[in-house]
Amino acid sequence: MLENNTLEKLKEKKELWDIFTKKEEYEPSFLDKYGRFPHYLSNHRDVFFPIISEYLIENGFRPKYPDGKKFAVCLTHDIDVVHQGYLGCAFYSIKSAIKGNFMEAIKYPIYAINKQHHPYRNFREIMDLEEKYGATSSFYFLALEPGEKDYTYNIQSLKDELKYIDSRGWDIGLHGGHESYNNYEDLIKKKEKLEKTLGKKVVGYRNHFLRFKTPETWELLSKAGFKYDTTFGYSDCVGFRNGMCHPFKPFNLKTNNEIDILEIPMTIMDCTLLRDYMKLDIKDSWKLTKNLIDTVEKYNGVITILWHNTYMQAENLAFYEKILMYCHDKNAWMTSGKEIYECCSK
Repeated sequence: MLENNTLEKLKEKKELWDIFTKKEEYEPSFLDKYGRFPHYLSNHRDVFFPIISEYLIENGFRPKYPDGKKFAVCLTHDIDVVHQGYLGCAFYSIKSAIKGNFMEAIKYPIYAINKQHHPYRNFREIMDLEEKYGATSSFYFLALEPGEKDYTYNIQSLKDELKYIDSRGWDIGLHGGHESYNNYEDLIKKKEKLEKTLGKKVVGYRNHFLRFKTPETWELLSKAGFKYDTTFGYSDCVGFRNGMCHPFKPFNLKTNNEIDILEIPMTIMDCTLLRDYMKLDIKDSWKLTKNLIDTVEKYNGVITILWHNTYMQAENLAFYEKILMYCHDKNAWMTSGKEIYECCSK
């Protein structure tokens, strides 16, 4: 956590202060179709370099992690889908058959009937893989109602899975719906629904589609009782949205006060690299990912990785394991958002 004297030093550097607080996002001239501020409109272009964290380290900021670890990796998973319908399974069955993978093609009709064994319902496999490298992570679950946009599963049907994840020591947080980032009543409703299903309070949050409004979303999350958020990253580009590779308490320029919530900024999202936005191939994706990990290590920071459960297949699964292996070999603290929050709160 940043100390007050460190924050005051940062305020003296207007250009850096404006980047840290994301002043440009307060009255944006344009937002994308999901109401998000995109990287391509930002005046801060060097998003791959944590300019604010560099300044803080140069001015005495010394973050500490368990067992003397030099840096941390916050591993996270957004659970948007846990199974496919009949049409989706039929599509992938045909696709697998065309590729000559007949064993896989045979499995998809079974998945359509027995959803319990669908490959997207892979929470235990994810935990087993992470445990192999001494890591834990956070799972963010939707708590939508039937008829809401992107409703794909009933959170109550996953009650046993949620309790098992929690019993193993992994973190469960809320993946807020399309309106939650800007609607307090909706946010509270979904938080309470997830907590009732889990049987305990949840402290962590990430919004669906990374929908976020600066600084209002932070204020709503704090009011709703969340302790940390990890939405704050760009959907169209990996990197450091406000020049930070360290968790921080956001500053509201409208009230001139810190907001009582810890932001663990998101750095890398799987589909940003590989499919929807940057569209890099595996080789270039790894080169950029490795560079970001090395940079965060240099500045004793936290790099937050978002890897959906739907990306835990084939070469995308191998890519995720490569991240785990690389960070394990660097002796990083690979952990959940909740553990990061608790470490920063000491």
